[in-house]
Amino acid sequence: MEEGLCNWGVFRSLLAIVQWWAFNVTVIIMNKWIFQKLDFKFPLTVSCIHFICSSIGAYVAIKLLKVKPLIAVDPEDRWKRIFPMSVVFCINIVLGNVSLRYIPVSFMQTIKSFTPATTVILQWLIWRKFFEWRIWASLVPIVGGILLTSMTELSFNMFGFLAAMFGCLATSTKTILAESLLHGYKFDSINTVYYMAPFATIILAIPALVLEGPGVILWFDSHPAILSSMIIIFGSGVLAFCLNFSIFYVIHSTTAVTFNVAGNLKVAVAVLISWLIFKNPISGLNALGCAITLVGCTFYGYVRHMISQQPAGAPRTPRTRNRTEMIPLVNEKLDDKV
Repeated sequence: MEEGLCNWGVFRSLLAIVQWWAFNVTVIIMNKWIFQKLDFKFPLTVSCIHFICSSIGAYVAIKLLKVKPLIAVDPEDRWKRIFPMSVVFCINIVLGNVSLRYIPVSFMQTIKSFTPATTVILQWLIWRKFFEWRIWASLVPIVGGILLTSMTELSFNMFGFLAAMFGCLATSTKTILAESLLHGYKFDSINTVYYMAPFATIILAIPALVLEGPGVILWFDSHPAILSSMIIIFGSGVLAFCLNFSIFYVIHSTTAVTFNVAGNLKVAVAVLISWLIFKNPISGLNALGCAITLVGCTFYGYVRHMISQQPAGAPRTPRTRNRTEMIPLVNEKLDDKV
């Protein structure tokens, strides 16, 4: 009996990881296909469509299907807490899509792996938070891998590179703000989308119309296959919501260490599949830089987990009251939305 339960637990974890990989990689590839193959070069509009689909999907999942109970939020808190988070959430998604518009998936995914470093640096500079030397040491291969990848990227684009880097900062800011703004609310990924996606749609709708509206109309007039293209574009929005749903499932099916390793392997899968589809040139040194970054991220996750498992002891410095203050506020399980 126990062996059967163990086998089912392993199978459930593998199923959760595979479906998470499938949704994540498919959304990334579809977004790149939209920008490159369909020539729909409007990242704000694509992001807005994703937010609309996610808003509808979260409403159906919570209100109609009752997949998760709705976490009640005071009306005042929706504007004081949820809205500021939604702004950063919106910026994060938009910058990710903007970077995909200009740089290959492999380069974008590698830069996205820089998020742990930006989170630690922001907390150290702005919040004066102390970290163990092991945390800083684990960031060295991440930074080194990013530098090597950037210097050897054959399809380098400065605008796309900056969008991806600022996307890392936005992700880190969202994570750090969540610790204070959402204090007292234990949001899961579906409730997060339920509250933030409608706000993000409102925030992004006007800039998308003003900046990209005329271009979208021109695209409609000149594109030869409107129906099939719109199915792909809105299909990417539906899959973007499914990705958030898959994150909720994988959180409850895997451990933190398993998730960290699977997340870095997922980046490798996305890089490989994108290369097979789009044939973007990758040099040997570029691939080495990507590999070093992923190994660094795995090592960082391991170090972070080891520190969190240490028994609480005497503080090491006057600024460190307990061991939890030495752990970066990076919840990788909720930072993978596209």
